[in-house]
Amino acid sequence: MSHSPLLNLPGPSAELLDDVNARLAETRAFVADFDPELVVIFSPDHYNGFFYRLMPPFCIGTAASGVGDYGTHAGPLDVSADLANEMAAAVWDAGVDVALSSAMDVDHGTVQPLEVLFGDAASRPVIPVFINSVATPLGPVKRTRALGTAIGQYLRTVDKRVLIVGSGGLSHDPPVPTLATAPPAALERIVGGAPMSAEGRAARQEAVIAAAHDFAHGNSPLQPLNPDWDHALLDLIDTNRLAEVDGWSNDWIAREAGNSAHEIRTWVAAFAALAAQGDYQTQQRYYRAAPELIAGFAIRTAVPV
Repeated sequence: MSHSPLLNLPGPSAELLDDVNARLAETRAFVADFDPELVVIFSPDHYNGFFYRLMPPFCIGTAASGVGDYGTHAGPLDVSADLANEMAAAVWDAGVDVALSSAMDVDHGTVQPLEVLFGDAASRPVIPVFINSVATPLGPVKRTRALGTAIGQYLRTVDKRVLIVGSGGLSHDPPVPTLATAPPAALERIVGGAPMSAEGRAARQEAVIAAAHDFAHGNSPLQPLNPDWDHALLDLIDTNRLAEVDGWSNDWIAREAGNSAHEIRTWVAAFAALAAQGDYQTQQRYYRAAPELIAGFAIRTAVPV
């Protein structure tokens, strides 16, 4: 499923929110019926927990806390530390290098889906898996699929009902700072992880609202959404053709769908983990190009065949 801080902020129309929330209610029903005993969530970070001073391509959390950005859950999550450590060891054995964190900070990219699905982000045991999708340079997409496959193979050994979540937007190019473009204050934050004050978070929130307003009204330099690219990705997922992403270059993804379209790595990892159980079938299928959210917003639920 996609995430967006703008779902928690003023700006999006009532029609859009009603549509998205109605579809998310279907997703909640799917999850409630499954009643997972463990949630493994693949998600990005937006310079709230991971910074350029040390930016791993992947990281498994054995403990994690929400930073509370955009009104999301602030405080500890219920992380299954023993299983997270076992998972990391299994991933290493499978030939994929992954970092380990015993004090992971996670932002809305992780917490918002958990709140949407369960109400309380800390209500279910979870293992958070960070996938760098923002801070260039990025690793090849095929390594993300390898990570998902390795985690899926491990999950086959876990005697629990496991819900796998991938959290990321499809085509989108929001105003996220980079090493090449960040002004000094932003550079201090994205490199060194300088704490963000309450005033700083409020200013960031207002900037996001303004950027979305301009984008939705056609007054923005941001790269347009690409629904055709989004639908092609979703068709690839729906028809179990994940291996095709191994040939995708990072430059091509950014050129076609925007810099933050790299968040589809969370989808690739999640469906690779599911595919490690065998063939799967997608069920709920929702997509909306949503300029008011500065994102191609999508939901897929799926089960093994």
